[in-house]
Formats: sequence, structure tokens, C-alpha cells
Amino acid sequence: MADRKSAMRRRERKEREVVEMNKDVKELKKEETPVDDGGAPAEPGAADADEQNGDLQVEALELPPFEIIAGDRIDPFAFKFQFKNVEYSSGRNKTFLCYLVDDGDAAAGLQRGYLEDEHAGSHAEEAFFTQCLSHCDPAHKYTVTWYVSSSPCTACAAKMVEFLRSWKNVRLSVFAARLFEWEEPEIQEGLKALHAAGCKLRVMKPLDFSYTWETFVENQEEALQLWEDCKENYEYYHDKLSDILQ
Repeated sequence: MADRKSAMRRRERKEREVVEMNKDVKELKKEETPVDDGGAPAEPGAADADEQNGDLQVEALELPPFEIIAGDRIDPFAFKFQFKNVEYSSGRNKTFLCYLVDDGDAAAGLQRGYLEDEHAGSHAEEAFFTQCLSHCDPAHKYTVTWYVSSSPCTACAAKMVEFLRSWKNVRLSVFAARLFEWEEPEIQEGLKALHAAGCKLRVMKPLDFSYTWETFVENQEEALQLWEDCKENYEYYHDKLSDILQ
């Protein structure tokens, strides 16, 4: 019976995710609408006809071979779509992980960057430990902060717990824009295990989104315009995470 209920939740989630993604893509497309030299929006072409006559149709695409992408600044369009803290998030098939690492060396400063994945192999969470903290020195204390587009899956949570138990000199804080499939018991158990292993887990507040935009996004010195329901969605996820970790 539990498996049947879980399957029903997943099906209902996917149906609502498609609706949410169509709405989000249309909103972002409006922000990116090109203008002519006179400042007026460009005339829509044939490619926009279907969108004007009905809901935007999102074509199912086959994901390319797995690849971890590392960089310094995120594309603003990608940030606005991937980090939006909606409950239903179809199309957001990547994890964006922005990180800060303080190893106590004031002269060297903070290590900063981001990783993204395609959810087709080793995820960004695991890649961080193999690529960004591969030469962890037991003699140093590391303070690591993540701003991630979604909380970790079950497999990533288990690997994170294993790392934190092996490396007592690493303190990890994870700020997540939204909770990944939080209704599933195995996901909840993974978050509880992370919390018990000493990982600080928190949902991103509106100010966290602005900070991440300023620190990790190619923002052209433009301020982030938060979406209308950002605070409401934060409170929703905050309450869910508090219930899970209590």
C-alpha cells in the first residue's frame, strides 16, 4: 500500500510540475524578449505562435551524456529558473551547487565557485568532494557552505554522511532553494542522517537568493528581482524541513 501511495504522489507531482514549468518558462521568456532599436518589443515570429495560441509546449529532450560543469559565474537565466523555490519543479533536472570554502588561510581567501550536473551519474554533491575538496588536509579545519538549487537525493545524502564521518575537520552548511521529493520516506531519512552527522541544513531565505545572485551569477550588476511568492515558498519549505528534522 505504501508503494502504491508513493507512486500516486510521484504521478501527481509530475502532472503539476509540467504546469509549473510551462508557466516559469513563459515568464522568463518575457524577461528575455528582445527589443528593436526603438525600444519596442520585437515582433513575435512563427516560433511564438503556439505559445500565443495556448500553453507553451515543452518538448521532451533526451539528456546528453553525463558531465559535471564547473565555473565561477552562473548564467542569470539558468539561475532564475533552476533556483526558483517552487514546490513542483519539472524541467529542473540539474543540481546547481554554489560553494564557499574557508580553510583558515586568511591570505589565500575563500575558495569560491559552482558545479552543475545532469542527474545522470555522479551528482554535484559528490563531485564537490572529489573535485573541490580532494586534497583535504586533516591538519586544517574547513568551513564549507553550499547554496544548492535543491536538497540532496538519498544516494548523495548517504555519501555526504560518509564523508562527514570520515573527515571530522570539515563543517558543512547546506542552504537549499527547495526540498527534493521531501514526501518520500527515504529522502526524509537521508536528511535526518545528514543532520545527525553534523551538517547544518536550512532552506534559502529571500536574502540568501539575493546573496547568491550577487556572489555567483553573471548579473551585469543588476539586482535580483525576486519572484512574487518567494517568501511564501520559503516558509512552506522551512516548515517541512523543520517537521522532518524534529
